[in-house]
Amino acid sequence: MAIKEATHHPEVNFSEEGPIRHLHLGSEWIQGSMLVDAPYVLVHEYIQRMMAGLLFLDPASVPERQALQLGLGAASLTKFCHKVLRARNTTAIELNPQVLHACKGWFNLGADNPRMQVVLADAAQEIKKPRWLGAVDLLQVDLYDEEAAAPVLDSPDFYADCRATLTEEGSMTVNLFGRSSSFQKSVDKIAAAFGMDAIWAFKATREGNTVVLAQRTASRPKSSLLAERAAIISSEWGLPAEKWVRAFKPVQP
Repeated sequence: MAIKEATHHPEVNFSEEGPIRHLHLGSEWIQGSMLVDAPYVLVHEYIQRMMAGLLFLDPASVPERQALQLGLGAASLTKFCHKVLRARNTTAIELNPQVLHACKGWFNLGADNPRMQVVLADAAQEIKKPRWLGAVDLLQVDLYDEEAAAPVLDSPDFYADCRATLTEEGSMTVNLFGRSSSFQKSVDKIAAAFGMDAIWAFKATREGNTVVLAQRTASRPKSSLLAERAAIISSEWGLPAEKWVRAFKPVQP
């Protein structure tokens, strides 16, 4: 099934693969997925890793935190932060109105409410607004076009604006994937904004996604603290966080 958009935005469609529904932007590349019978579960390994900012927060404080997604995709992270984490506020910024329409119709995204909203806007411009400055604890950046060739926004200035949205304990996770993308070039751009000592990264998944995390305030928590938090994250929210701490390392300059 597909939705055609009269503007320059690509056609939005979905496909089904057994119990999983995939979102596409007019190409074979998967932009997000959902288990039809468990719509709040994070299906893909890289999407689960986009939640790694939880390792740097006191788990008890999570219901008072604010999450922001740049790029709605199939609304996986938005739904998870809202329904599973029960964060104080979750907002997604999405450029294509047909992606929002598809998420409401096919991917179990509910209507806006006081704790969850979708803003139709250009993420690069929206995050410069005063309401976001120093307000975000979990920032998740997953911005790709229909070709999935490289991140749509990937510059030092953009990452500096992302850093400005974060609280002191906040962190940004970025999905780096694409045939034309260069991991090291993107890391260098993130480091120009955050500092290399603030950057952590996972090894690439089998599908080629590498999740990079950048802290607003660089820290090196003890492995015992990360392990303790990982156990709570796994128990409370069903994420494989104990695996994360084995595959998640500071990036070396």
